[in-house]
Amino acid sequence: MTSPTSQDSSPGPLPVITPHGEFDYQTVPLLQTQIDTAVAIHGGVILDATDITFTDSVFITMLLATHQRSRLRIVNPSPRLARLLSTYGVDQVLHIYPTVHAARNA
Repeated sequence: MTSPTSQDSSPGPLPVITPHGEFDYQTVPLLQTQIDTAVAIHGGVILDATDITFTDSVFITMLLATHQRSRLRIVNPSPRLARLLSTYGVDQVLHIYPTVHAARNA
């Protein structure tokens, strides 16, 4: 089951979105809507990728599009997601941090 959830209890200008589960062509639009809302209000978002268990190229495309138009910070991608980001070479483009605290202070 996939469920994008927000968590914005920490101080700082960018909200944290903490999605859970699998994200593919069917579920990415729900996450995209939440990210778009945060970007419209705050100019960016911190995506805590700790609990993402599966993604595909649609998810990677969404990350790149969000990165190009906003301040996107990705936190703690799972080993599977980190490997996918590396395979596509986007880990060299995206801003990836080990913790939410590090992303907030970047």
